[in-house]
Amino acid sequence: MPATSQSPRPARRRTYALLAAAASLATAAALAAALPANAHDNKGGGHHLPSRYQDVQLLSFNDLHGNLEPPAGSSGRVAELQEDGTTKNIDAGGVEYLATHLRRARQGHPYSITAAGGDMVGASPLISGLFHDEPTIEALNKLDLDVTSVGNHEFDEGAKELARLQNGGCHPTDGCYSNEGFSGADFPYLAANVLDEKTGKPILKPYWVWKKKDVKIGFIGVTLEGTPDIVSADGVKGLKFKDEVETINKYAKVLQRQGVKSIVALIHEGGFPASSSYNYNCDSPGAGDGISGPIVDIAKNVTPAVDALVTGHTHTAYVCTIKDPSGKPRMVTSAASFGRLYTDTTLTYDRRTGDIARTAVKSANHVVTRDVPKAPDMTALIGRWNTLAAPIGNRAIGYISADINNTGTESPMGDLIADAQLAYGKELDPETDLALMNPGGVRAGLTYAAKGAEGDGVVTYAEGFTVQPFSNTVNLQSFTGAQLIQVLKEQVSGANTAAPKILQPSADLTYTLDLTKTGADRVVTDSIRLNGAAVDPAATYRVATNSFLAGGGDGFPTLGQGTGDLVGTDDLTALEKYLTANSSATAPIAPPAADRITIVQ
Repeated sequence: MPATSQSPRPARRRTYALLAAAASLATAAALAAALPANAHDNKGGGHHLPSRYQDVQLLSFNDLHGNLEPPAGSSGRVAELQEDGTTKNIDAGGVEYLATHLRRARQGHPYSITAAGGDMVGASPLISGLFHDEPTIEALNKLDLDVTSVGNHEFDEGAKELARLQNGGCHPTDGCYSNEGFSGADFPYLAANVLDEKTGKPILKPYWVWKKKDVKIGFIGVTLEGTPDIVSADGVKGLKFKDEVETINKYAKVLQRQGVKSIVALIHEGGFPASSSYNYNCDSPGAGDGISGPIVDIAKNVTPAVDALVTGHTHTAYVCTIKDPSGKPRMVTSAASFGRLYTDTTLTYDRRTGDIARTAVKSANHVVTRDVPKAPDMTALIGRWNTLAAPIGNRAIGYISADINNTGTESPMGDLIADAQLAYGKELDPETDLALMNPGGVRAGLTYAAKGAEGDGVVTYAEGFTVQPFSNTVNLQSFTGAQLIQVLKEQVSGANTAAPKILQPSADLTYTLDLTKTGADRVVTDSIRLNGAAVDPAATYRVATNSFLAGGGDGFPTLGQGTGDLVGTDDLTALEKYLTANSSATAPIAPPAADRITIVQ
């Protein structure tokens, strides 16, 4: 046989293979080097790059909390970092504007996905909360949301109610609000790490795959493992919450076995950037520089198979890269809360590998400004639900002389609620000594300026509902003085060491919080006074809290050990009773001074 017709000898075949592999690697390296600069020129199919690459737009937001109407006060503003280092506040939010911004952002992007990081519902204003958040699900359907993870607030009314929001059907108690009924979410809620204790299986889909033509991207959704610590016991009854990293890594392997190599994790857990400005760039050399909090460790340990992380929970804004376990940077984003921002991320999909070109990922947060036209369909939706809510929401429940803000370690709004719960507690039991309110249960402040036709200084039921939307009951329990001291120390120790939760105290409870110290020592024991007298460790004190705290929630296990439980009405009713009894049109209530805690820094 002629030499030219022979197959190459084994050694020669290995040489050819090595040469081919080297050439392939060189080509790939050249493409990778060019990719970050050129990848984003390919909007609809590519004219500057090989057709193997496709830009996919990922629009995301988180922690909407049913804020269909523009949030008021500081809750409806974002801070923008200026070139001179100062910040400028910008009014933001409202689904009428969010819809317009998202629809404009999608223009020119045939490959576009919209995803969310949980807490779409729960702790919602009256227009949504009064109707078990059906209005928000309807709005999200109109926003063309593709997928979201669950958040802790999705469990405020329990797993059965969450399943109803997903699948539709009338509320089991309140029924239907229209002849059309309720069809549920058009998008999947993902709950990969929330298991039914009996079956050991996720209560909802753990992952979902977006497909368009030959492009496919997988999404895995989880909420924070500590959800049971911040949700009422009834809301998480029968459920088990697994580790976020372990769960994401498990389902990333499942997706890879199905041939899905591009993966985004939707994680309802977050971090704290070094700046509150939405446009602050927390990227710097090294993993996690410029951002702290739980999301940093999560991002460092989630498998490199995941290409980007959309996060939430902390209501902060950031666009950061944090190194994955292989040492490669990976995009991690959060869009504050209440629909004030959305994040626009470009994922460059490699058709040849089926994976995202990580070096080409670009992301930025954008303000949902109110200088754009309102989306007519959202205006109609808000009008329809407001018509149903108006007879309840417009009722006056009190009068204030100025804004009562929900800001600071101790807030005027928190103090007012604590005072209201103390007053109500004394109605139930005249021996009630004090009240404590968790800061996370205070969802907003009260604004003096009228939002509607009620007039300045008038507090409506709708505004009160926005402040306290959880329908927790006011509970009375008895504690020893030693237990009360321990409760105050649990604000800055145990589960609350890294992120203190400072309880809002009723009048006559005072103490010093020394932030120069660490752990439980930050509460100065000798400074604790009730009605000017030192707390006696051996004495018994009657304490009013909401039902969430009374169950040991928010990292206060000692509050779950009280005796002589007495359950009263809901917390909003207690606030209404207090405002009605202590204010009038001619004698409005003034903001509390928020001087019950002396802070040393």
